Amino acid sequence: MSDLAHDLVLIANAGDGTISTLRMERREEPRLEMIATSVAGQGCSTFAIDAERDLVFAAYKGEPAGIVTLKLDRTTGELHPVSRRDVDASMTYLALDASRSFLLGASYGGGFGEVWPVGNEGDLGEATAHVEFANLHCVVPDRGHAYFVSLGDDLIAQYDLGEDGTLTPIDPATIAQPDGSGPRHLIIHDENAYLITEFSGEVIRHDVGADGSLAPAESVSIVDPSAGLKHSRFGADPTQEGLVWGADVHRAGRWVIGSERSASTLATVALDAAGHLGEVADFAPTETRPRGFAVTDDGQFVIAVGEKSTDAALSRVEDDGRLTVLARVGIGRGANWVRIIAGH
Repeated sequence: MSDLAHDLVLIANAGDGTISTLRMERREEPRLEMIATSVAGQGCSTFAIDAERDLVFAAYKGEPAGIVTLKLDRTTGELHPVSRRDVDASMTYLALDASRSFLLGASYGGGFGEVWPVGNEGDLGEATAHVEFANLHCVVPDRGHAYFVSLGDDLIAQYDLGEDGTLTPIDPATIAQPDGSGPRHLIIHDENAYLITEFSGEVIRHDVGADGSLAPAESVSIVDPSAGLKHSRFGADPTQEGLVWGADVHRAGRWVIGSERSASTLATVALDAAGHLGEVADFAPTETRPRGFAVTDDGQFVIAVGEKSTDAALSRVEDDGRLTVLARVGIGRGANWVRIIAGH
């Protein structure tokens, strides 16, 4: 964790087509303060941050859909457009590789993923790679590899990401997930990968091999049993049928946290010393319909938003895994994506 006074928090408000910039104070009792709201584009719901160059790459919907590169002013929190690139269908997930030389995207509606080179000013060049799977929901670059999560095909596609931005399948090229589970978001931490599923509401841990290949290990449900939710399916309306609706996953030190939208909860799952999944320590109520949240780099705090809430909630991760809400601050409509720039 940085020893500086505060972090910057960026939140996408899909309902307003904006990104909110908040300051998170650290010196005394942690708190959030809204400092700016910037236009990003219709339905903005994912972005990636190059903190070294203060660039934000944000996806927007429309005809055509596209990705806008924005320059962050750290003093005011404002974001200013730099360049745009049209895409064939709106992006559901964006991520930068470790070198910040390539931006990777996954399109749920388009069923494809792409890789674009990033220029010196943040402009995006022509795609260097293109893959196709049903309802891609996530892409994660990690240590020279790239993982595309297909909700529609119940799999993770895994590749080596070349220095030229090309994708070469790892053997095996795809890793099957449980039928009808709806794989959604993935995070990787050292030798462990944690996948959350939308329809079954599980976190599934995978071992990460030396060659980057994933191998499913154990899983745990992040669905509050008192909510009475049933296994969901593709095309169903969870709000009408009382179905599981898993969404986002992040690691917080010795915990993994997963969000579930039907009951609006954050489940905290214990990890052992090797990062293997243990029991759920807490089902914490949070903002209504929590599609996205983020964890500070020290694992001590969670910032959560809800698609049906106009607040962001700051919580502390207690020693027993429970979440204690410390503050709330008003943001925009349809908030669904949170990222933190540490130690401003």
